[in-house]
Amino acid sequence: MISKKEIFWVLIITFVLSISISLIESWKTFFLMTFAIFLIILINNSAKKIMSYYLDSEIKIRPWEIKRYGFKANQEFKKPFPAGIFFPIIISALSFGNLFWMASLVFDVKPKIYKAAKRHGIFSFSEITENQIGLIAAAGIFANLIFAIIGYLIGWAIFTKLSVWYVFFNMLPISDLDGNKIFFGNLVLWSFLASIIIIGVGYIFLLV
Repeated sequence: MISKKEIFWVLIITFVLSISISLIESWKTFFLMTFAIFLIILINNSAKKIMSYYLDSEIKIRPWEIKRYGFKANQEFKKPFPAGIFFPIIISALSFGNLFWMASLVFDVKPKIYKAAKRHGIFSFSEITENQIGLIAAAGIFANLIFAIIGYLIGWAIFTKLSVWYVFFNMLPISDLDGNKIFFGNLVLWSFLASIIIIGVGYIFLLV
């Protein structure tokens, strides 16, 4: 289930990405862009929610934040910098709309608690591994790629293009992004997905 807070962040990020990418060339373009981006984000996070359910865990969606600005222990921001909100706007503004950033949401995961034995008050806590966290992140990427193909087959070019760019940025192995979770959870899986996405990006460039 998606909480009200998660829905709020999904809507905020959808709006931010729509503004930074379309720069409101026209209201029609803006609304079409907003719908496509909302659908892409919904597909991604719904797939991750489903995968986390099957792995006996749950995830919470939140904006991507940067807490450190260096490698030393004391090089931390007093408050986390909301990169997921500001990066798309800053990059789009500095490039005059020629470049855009689409990695804005991340997730935290925790295992569900199960009662293993009633006798003697003994309880067991399930654990979530890095590999499982990577699988959850990968589920969202796989879902976006599948729907990108569907978008291509039905002639919805903008949806396909945005889907590919969305997974491209989210596959970057940095900070709390999905790509970092997949990279450290399963390097082979990350390499496989990265190869597919690079091919997709190359195909988009050929179309432009």
